[in-house]
Amino acid sequence: MKEIAEELKALSEEVRLRLLLLLAAGELCVCDLIAVLELPQSTISRHLAYLKNSGWVDCRRQGVWMHYRLAETMNPLQTAILAALRRETAAKNLVRRDSANLALRRQNEKGKERCH
Repeated sequence: MKEIAEELKALSEEVRLRLLLLLAAGELCVCDLIAVLELPQSTISRHLAYLKNSGWVDCRRQGVWMHYRLAETMNPLQTAILAALRRETAAKNLVRRDSANLALRRQNEKGKERCH
């Protein structure tokens, strides 16, 4: 039960919910998340560390940059929660704005080396 409580506790912050929804679209560099959410690196990194420690995300280092993605080993509860979260937030203005900002960033960065 303690593990479930920790997984659910990780979802108690709006920033962490927004991060999970963005990562549902695929792996992203911290620099992408900073730009899309328009939050300081320290805030993004702190919330990502919380998500990682609670089993929601995995990360890898590429040079000086960290890249995050949804955990490959999400359990059935996490998978169901994420699906419900995506379904229930799809029409929320903030989530739509985050998705649009990410799409715009990807379009503007196409063909360029990002994060360097």
